[in-house]
Amino acid sequence: MSSDTYEIYAIKYAQHERRARENFLGGDIHDGPMAMDYFIWVIRNAVHTIVVDTGFDQAMADKRKRRIVRPVEEGLAKLGIAPAEVKDVVLTHLHYDHAGNHHLFPNARFHVQERELAFCTGRCMCHPEINHPYAVEDVKVMIDRLFSGRLSFREPEDVLLPGITLHRVGGHSDGLQILRVRTKRGWVVLASDAAHYFANLELRLAYPVVFNLGDMFEGYKRVRELADSEAHVIPGHDPKVLSIYPPAYADSDGWIARLDLPPVNPHDQ
Repeated sequence: MSSDTYEIYAIKYAQHERRARENFLGGDIHDGPMAMDYFIWVIRNAVHTIVVDTGFDQAMADKRKRRIVRPVEEGLAKLGIAPAEVKDVVLTHLHYDHAGNHHLFPNARFHVQERELAFCTGRCMCHPEINHPYAVEDVKVMIDRLFSGRLSFREPEDVLLPGITLHRVGGHSDGLQILRVRTKRGWVVLASDAAHYFANLELRLAYPVVFNLGDMFEGYKRVRELADSEAHVIPGHDPKVLSIYPPAYADSDGWIARLDLPPVNPHDQ
């Protein structure tokens, strides 16, 4: 594999049973069960291993009434990754389900948008309607990392490594960033919370946790522009990801999927 071409893994670590009406803003969609899966992602080749987002732990799951299905570290271990050896972690944004598990990655540098840290330490956090997706513990840890030299602020359009670019889209949070990754099947976009579900993009219905609605819709457009096709866009919370893409291992079906490989059940999308 070339040094600028990568494998991508989606690791499910938690789940929340919910209704479709909780996942869309202002749309006439048939209501019914529509679960939310929680993922972290791993991007790697023979030279580099990058973890994208860090999830949350059992204490946060209890607080937020979510269910851990397998701890993040178990998924990493399945891929042969020791958290203490990880050198780079990209945080797409700092909401509780993307920036927790503080005991992991003690030697990593964390890559965030400067706008995101400014946002979650600024005046907008005076409003509970805006601050509720953040956990104060996560924000405090990011400040600690800043002063210990373990935080890297990325440009709105930036190159992390050859074959991996970062793009600030905002919308869901003001500093939300997405990743564009070169794989053998082309450019794949890890949309994270720029699109929680395939349906957010397909139906152009916004997710209801939103800071800037205009930026969210522009983000839908940007995700499509950066990906080689609709089949190269990976939403941040859709359980369908695990049925569309092949399992990384024979025993990781419904848990860890390979996103750099072509879809095996594209009709599920």
